[in-house]
Amino acid sequence: MNGMEMRNFMMKAFATVFGVGYLPAAPGTWATLAGTAVAYYTSYSLPVYTVVALVLLVLGLISTGIMAKEMGQKDPGCLCIDEVVGVMIALWGLPLIWPVMVCGFFLFRAFDMFKIYPINRLEGLNGGWGIMLDDCMAGVYTNIILRIALRYAGLF
Repeated sequence: MNGMEMRNFMMKAFATVFGVGYLPAAPGTWATLAGTAVAYYTSYSLPVYTVVALVLLVLGLISTGIMAKEMGQKDPGCLCIDEVVGVMIALWGLPLIWPVMVCGFFLFRAFDMFKIYPINRLEGLNGGWGIMLDDCMAGVYTNIILRIALRYAGLF
Protein backbone atom coordinates (compact mmCIF):
# COMPACT_ATOMS: atom_id res chain seq x y z
CA MET A 1 0.00 0.00 0.00
CA ASN A 2 1.52 3.31 -1.06
CA GLY A 3 1.29 6.56 0.88
CA MET A 4 -1.85 7.85 -0.87
CA GLU A 5 -3.68 4.55 -0.42
CA MET A 6 -2.72 4.49 3.25
CA ARG A 7 -3.95 8.07 3.71
CA ASN A 8 -7.28 7.22 2.05
CA PHE A 9 -7.64 4.10 4.17
CA MET A 10 -6.99 6.06 7.38
CA MET A 11 -9.33 8.90 6.37
CA LYS A 12 -12.12 6.46 5.51
CA ALA A 13 -11.59 4.47 8.73
CA PHE A 14 -11.70 7.60 10.85
CA ALA A 15 -14.62 9.29 9.05
CA THR A 16 -16.72 6.10 9.28
CA VAL A 17 -15.78 5.56 12.94
CA PHE A 18 -13.80 2.48 11.99
CA GLY A 19 -16.58 0.95 9.94
CA VAL A 20 -19.60 1.86 12.08
CA GLY A 21 -20.85 3.96 9.17
CA TYR A 22 -21.23 0.81 7.07
CA LEU A 23 -23.64 -0.90 9.46
CA PRO A 24 -26.86 -1.73 7.60
CA ALA A 25 -29.20 -0.10 10.12
CA ALA A 26 -28.91 3.25 11.92
CA PRO A 27 -25.16 3.93 11.61
CA GLY A 28 -25.63 7.46 13.02
CA THR A 29 -27.28 6.05 16.12
CA TRP A 30 -24.49 3.51 16.61
CA ALA A 31 -21.89 6.26 16.14
CA THR A 32 -23.74 8.36 18.74
CA LEU A 33 -23.53 5.42 21.12
CA ALA A 34 -19.79 5.16 20.42
CA GLY A 35 -19.43 8.90 21.07
CA THR A 36 -21.33 8.55 24.35
CA ALA A 37 -18.84 5.86 25.38
CA VAL A 38 -15.88 8.10 24.45
CA ALA A 39 -17.48 10.91 26.48
CA TYR A 40 -17.93 8.64 29.48
CA TYR A 41 -14.40 7.25 29.40
CA THR A 42 -12.79 10.68 29.05
CA SER A 43 -15.05 12.42 31.59
CA TYR A 44 -12.55 11.87 34.43
CA SER A 45 -10.91 15.15 33.37
CA LEU A 46 -12.64 18.06 31.63
CA PRO A 47 -9.38 19.24 30.01
CA VAL A 48 -8.74 15.74 28.60
CA TYR A 49 -12.36 15.49 27.44
CA THR A 50 -12.11 18.91 25.76
CA VAL A 51 -8.84 18.08 23.99
CA VAL A 52 -10.21 14.74 22.75
CA ALA A 53 -13.37 16.45 21.45
CA LEU A 54 -11.36 19.19 19.70
CA VAL A 55 -8.95 16.70 18.12
CA LEU A 56 -11.88 14.60 16.89
CA LEU A 57 -13.52 17.75 15.51
CA VAL A 58 -10.44 18.83 13.57
CA LEU A 59 -9.74 15.34 12.25
CA GLY A 60 -13.44 14.99 11.43
CA LEU A 61 -13.45 18.22 9.43
CA ILE A 62 -10.45 17.02 7.44
CA SER A 63 -11.48 13.40 6.93
CA THR A 64 -15.14 14.01 6.08
CA GLY A 65 -14.20 16.78 3.65
CA ILE A 66 -11.76 14.51 1.85
CA MET A 67 -14.08 11.51 1.82
CA ALA A 68 -17.16 13.46 0.67
CA LYS A 69 -15.15 14.90 -2.21
CA GLU A 70 -13.75 11.50 -3.19
CA MET A 71 -17.20 9.90 -2.97
CA GLY A 72 -18.79 12.72 -4.97
CA GLN A 73 -21.53 13.29 -2.38
CA LYS A 74 -22.31 16.23 -0.11
CA ASP A 75 -22.86 14.18 3.06
CA PRO A 76 -22.48 10.43 2.53
CA GLY A 77 -24.41 8.45 5.13
CA CYS A 78 -21.43 6.28 5.98
CA LEU A 79 -19.48 9.27 7.36
CA CYS A 80 -20.48 9.36 11.03
CA ILE A 81 -17.59 10.88 12.99
CA ASP A 82 -19.83 13.96 13.17
CA GLU A 83 -22.19 12.09 15.51
CA VAL A 84 -19.31 11.20 17.83
CA VAL A 85 -18.21 14.84 18.08
CA GLY A 86 -21.78 16.13 18.34
CA VAL A 87 -22.72 13.92 21.27
CA MET A 88 -19.45 14.79 23.00
CA ILE A 89 -20.46 18.46 22.75
CA ALA A 90 -23.93 17.51 24.00
CA LEU A 91 -22.46 15.95 27.16
CA TRP A 92 -19.56 18.38 27.69
CA GLY A 93 -19.16 19.53 31.28
CA LEU A 94 -22.19 17.62 32.56
CA PRO A 95 -22.29 14.95 35.25
CA LEU A 96 -22.13 11.75 33.21
CA ILE A 97 -24.52 9.63 35.20
CA TRP A 98 -26.74 7.27 33.27
CA PRO A 99 -29.91 9.46 33.22
CA VAL A 100 -27.95 12.38 31.79
CA MET A 101 -26.25 10.18 29.19
CA VAL A 102 -29.53 8.56 28.12
CA CYS A 103 -31.34 11.91 27.86
CA GLY A 104 -28.37 13.44 26.08
CA PHE A 105 -28.26 10.54 23.62
CA PHE A 106 -31.93 10.85 22.67
CA LEU A 107 -32.06 14.65 22.65
CA PHE A 108 -28.97 14.80 20.45
CA ARG A 109 -30.42 12.24 18.00
CA ALA A 110 -33.66 14.25 17.83
CA PHE A 111 -31.87 17.53 17.11
CA ASP A 112 -29.62 15.78 14.60
CA MET A 113 -32.56 14.25 12.74
CA PHE A 114 -35.00 17.18 12.79
CA LYS A 115 -32.38 19.87 12.13
CA ILE A 116 -34.14 22.95 13.48
CA TYR A 117 -32.71 26.38 12.73
CA PRO A 118 -29.75 27.07 12.42
CA ILE A 119 -28.75 23.41 12.23
CA ASN A 120 -30.38 23.19 8.81
CA ARG A 121 -28.31 26.17 7.61
CA LEU A 122 -25.03 24.73 8.84
CA GLU A 123 -25.74 21.48 7.00
CA GLY A 124 -25.61 23.49 3.75
CA LEU A 125 -21.95 24.48 4.20
CA ASN A 126 -19.43 22.89 1.85
CA GLY A 127 -17.26 19.88 2.56
CA GLY A 128 -16.45 18.74 6.06
CA TRP A 129 -17.83 21.99 7.49
CA GLY A 130 -21.41 21.13 6.56
CA ILE A 131 -21.02 17.52 7.65
CA MET A 132 -19.54 18.35 11.04
CA LEU A 133 -21.01 21.69 12.13
CA ASP A 134 -24.69 20.74 11.99
CA ASP A 135 -23.99 17.97 14.50
CA CYS A 136 -21.92 20.35 16.61
CA MET A 137 -24.89 22.73 16.80
CA ALA A 138 -27.22 19.83 17.65
CA GLY A 139 -24.77 19.07 20.47
CA VAL A 140 -24.86 22.69 21.67
CA TYR A 141 -28.68 22.69 21.73
CA THR A 142 -28.68 19.41 23.64
CA ASN A 143 -26.12 20.66 26.15
CA ILE A 144 -28.14 23.82 26.84
CA ILE A 145 -31.37 21.89 27.38
CA LEU A 146 -29.68 19.36 29.65
CA ARG A 147 -28.14 22.17 31.72
CA ILE A 148 -31.53 23.83 32.11
CA ALA A 149 -33.18 20.53 33.08
CA LEU A 150 -30.44 19.67 35.57
CA ARG A 151 -30.58 23.17 37.10
CA TYR A 152 -34.38 22.97 37.35
CA ALA A 153 -34.09 19.53 39.01
CA GLY A 154 -31.53 20.94 41.44
CA LEU A 155 -28.81 18.59 40.26
CA PHE A 156 -26.44 21.06 38.64
